Amino acid sequence: MDIYWLDPSNPDDAFPDVNEALKEPEGLLAAGGDLSVTRLLNAYQNGIFPWYEYGQPILWWSPDPRGVIYTKKFRISRSLRKTLRNHNWTITFDADFKKTVLACATPRSYSRGTWITNEMFEAYYRLHKLGHAHSVELWDQQERLIGGLYGVLIGKMFYGESMFSFQTNASKVVLSYLTMHLHHWGLPLLDCQLPSKHLSSLGASNITRNEYINVMKPLCNKEQTNFNWEINRSLDVTEWNRN
Repeated sequence: MDIYWLDPSNPDDAFPDVNEALKEPEGLLAAGGDLSVTRLLNAYQNGIFPWYEYGQPILWWSPDPRGVIYTKKFRISRSLRKTLRNHNWTITFDADFKKTVLACATPRSYSRGTWITNEMFEAYYRLHKLGHAHSVELWDQQERLIGGLYGVLIGKMFYGESMFSFQTNASKVVLSYLTMHLHHWGLPLLDCQLPSKHLSSLGASNITRNEYINVMKPLCNKEQTNFNWEINRSLDVTEWNRN
């Protein structure tokens, strides 16, 4: 099966149906196009996201199954709750989107490269300036950034893009605060894109692509009400879902 190529000069060029995505590599749907605001927002609202490395064309994916977190089902483990109480860390929202994305782009121990290319960084920074992309940051007592994540917000649907951790459990702490606030703001679903053991340990579920599309699309059309991303005081995550 040949891959579908998007027209880079036409941001409104429609994506193929997600059910036409390849089985190998799993979820690859299209290539080419651009990372304009119009195309990115269109992609997310159709269950598609970009993921590629330097030297590759832009690749667009819609995997099956899909990793998600139902915010009301998220549970904080006893050990993580202990970590939250024993560290004097500060959580912020949209305090430094740029620094957070650049930290996410830092190569992991198991990889020498990064999929967050300069082109990707610029694209998501544009989304952020327009209010479509947001970050959550974790700072230590010396005001050093030790963990964070960023993603895209459309309506009442949040699409997680990437997270990082420079200290043990830092990314888990950030994800916990994000999920709790999404639930508090009435956002029921957090897209994690690709399933993983790490996310499963945090309460993520694997659902079929069609199930994901059916749940996600209506959320995109809902108004963003009753919350302000740039909050000054976060909720107490240590008291959430206490058994």
